[in-house]
Amino acid sequence: MMQRISRLLGIMISLGLLGCLCGCWDNRDIDHRSMPVVMGVSFHNNLYKVFLQIPEPRPKGINIRILKQEGITISQAVDKLSERVESSVDLLHLKMILVEKGYAEQGLNDSIKSFMRSRQISSKAIIVICEERLDPFFDYVKKSMTPKGTTLYDCFEKNAGWNPQMSLTRIWEVYRSIFSYTRDVAIPIIKSGTNGTIDYLGSAIIKNGKMVDRITPEETLLFNSFKGNSAQGKIEVMNDASVQVLSSSMRHHSSFKNQIPYLDVQITIKVTIMETRGDVTTERIKQEMNEILSASFNHMFQKTKAREADILGLGQLFRKQIPRDRLSNWRKEYLPKLELRLKFKTIIQNEGNTKLA
Repeated sequence: MMQRISRLLGIMISLGLLGCLCGCWDNRDIDHRSMPVVMGVSFHNNLYKVFLQIPEPRPKGINIRILKQEGITISQAVDKLSERVESSVDLLHLKMILVEKGYAEQGLNDSIKSFMRSRQISSKAIIVICEERLDPFFDYVKKSMTPKGTTLYDCFEKNAGWNPQMSLTRIWEVYRSIFSYTRDVAIPIIKSGTNGTIDYLGSAIIKNGKMVDRITPEETLLFNSFKGNSAQGKIEVMNDASVQVLSSSMRHHSSFKNQIPYLDVQITIKVTIMETRGDVTTERIKQEMNEILSASFNHMFQKTKAREADILGLGQLFRKQIPRDRLSNWRKEYLPKLELRLKFKTIIQNEGNTKLA
């Protein structure tokens, strides 16, 4: 009798557990989902304007669909867009967030926090600043980039169009910098070009989520080298020669003396000679290369000091030497007094088919 009761009880429990298995009741078929790859965000008159670039496969290529909507919040604008389209808007596949320069100058804190709080947008999405208004920019994208719906994102894809003078910053990095005492970020700036191309203008210096200045593409190359990203592929044009950078590496040593931070940095650049003009020696090429790179890096460094924006993350190198209760003063008290002793070392790894003196 007890065995029968136990068996019935086990069957009843099993049947009860089956009711808890919800399965994929809320799953939507891919044909009923719109998956944008780029989101544009601008802010005017206390309203957000959201743009979504959605590639739609067609028998003869890809059609680009641009949706736009205003709202008090970004979420409200996206919800209004979902009401207007025949399929569900899925933001999980977003690859790029494009923000208007005017909004970046006001400050991106609210949007970045919303993106991180939301589970619909990946924190690994790239963030980019647009030099022009987003309405004409997305009109240009729709007219000029229709054959391939991911052209805009591919400009910043390392396996596609990215090159070393472009900064590459993701949402989580901007979010981290907002709350960091010792690290800011640089965000790439673009505008529409000609014949379906995108013009890269350099990088914005972002301090506490707000654009405060900008650096050139050449300075961004050195920024990437300092951050540990290889500068491979960049061609540096000088008075006497053109060289191609093969790789870069950095060594540094930090110290404190009389409450003044000192930083010794050596950046090693390996290059190959592409072309020369007249009679020139390898030593002359090395000297000119070092002079150009030093001048460019110092110009960028002085700009970041003046803006008290540590995009190079130099404060990270002094965290163990500054009392924790003083870290919040890094940008204002220590960074402007930082003494940087910089040295570039150029190694000509390949002279081509002919040897120089």
